Amino acid sequence: MTQRVFFPYQFDGRGRTRDADEARWIRGLIEQVLFTAPGERVMRADFGSGLRQLVFAPNSPELAATTQFLVQGALQQWLADLITVETVEVRAVDAALYVTVQYVIRRTDMRERQEFVQGAGT
Repeated sequence: MTQRVFFPYQFDGRGRTRDADEARWIRGLIEQVLFTAPGERVMRADFGSGLRQLVFAPNSPELAATTQFLVQGALQQWLADLITVETVEVRAVDAALYVTVQYVIRRTDMRERQEFVQGAGT
């Protein structure tokens, strides 16, 4: 099941703007960090995790460990003021990477566990 991700501002049924709830907004931020390649943003050349480049590397336990390290480091660097990353799990299945992130939203102490997929069929 694919969950719709909203960014901070969106339109409601009447065409007016509204804020997304904080949990969805943070999930969207995590997705941006995961799927933005370093160098992709002009004013923030070091933003991102490099996850998409690893999709085409040969699957192996070493790839999963490298990806886990990159993802956790990127999330801590860019979102440490919003979340506390508890665990990052990475699975390489065929031509896809499955990244599960468990984190706590600092402001509410709410624990979240989200899965992100990059690769074949996504």
